Amino acid sequence: MIIDLASQVAVVTGASRGIGAAVASSLASCGAHVVVNYRESRDRAEEVVAGITGSGGSAEAIRFDVADEEQVKQAFQDIAGRHGHIDILVNNAGVSKDALLLRARSKDIGEMMDTNLKGSIFCSFHASRYMLRQKSGRIINVSSIVGMGGNPGQSVYAATKAGLIGFTKSLAKELGPKGILVNAVAPGLIETDMTRDIDMGSLMEGIPLRRIGTPDDVARVVAFLCSSLSSYITGQVLVIDGGLYT
Repeated sequence: MIIDLASQVAVVTGASRGIGAAVASSLASCGAHVVVNYRESRDRAEEVVAGITGSGGSAEAIRFDVADEEQVKQAFQDIAGRHGHIDILVNNAGVSKDALLLRARSKDIGEMMDTNLKGSIFCSFHASRYMLRQKSGRIINVSSIVGMGGNPGQSVYAATKAGLIGFTKSLAKELGPKGILVNAVAPGLIETDMTRDIDMGSLMEGIPLRRIGTPDDVARVVAFLCSSLSSYITGQVLVIDGGLYT
């Protein structure tokens, strides 16, 4: 079977690098026009777009801060106004400020809550307004196995990712009758900028597949959830961790 997303418009937040960039490229390779969102890394976002268009795909880079609802509102109005519809939203934008709770700074706590959780809620709210009109759509939230099992030094980050799971399950029940599917993915150890300072060697023994995941491992699952192949799946969390969380 081939995943065909031709004529669909997909918005991927935090898509200038890592998992977001891989997801953007994967959806574009399936035929979707991809909106590559970024907040600060314009050059990297443009590189993602260039890579997609250079391979025959369709993409554009748009700057907006997911934590700023007014920016989100304007961005989705602009996207829908120019393309006529929004079919896919991948809430990938996220930040991690690791620290034991007693050493956590209020500023860092606020940034994680605003970006990881509130940002996904804002984007889902404004994207779903357009999806409701067409009675179809896909929303994919990028959570984490940390949100399912916890991790020392990541209590606040875990809270935001666990919140995404609850949000996913509730929103799936709200939007399901309107033909909109809402799911989440929970990556484990993935090779990204966020994990580059982690001693992967010592952790690899706990992974049954004996390797660290790649952004493409996550992107392929997201593409599946965005396709007609997953038309009877909603409110679910697909764990992508090589067996680590078992």
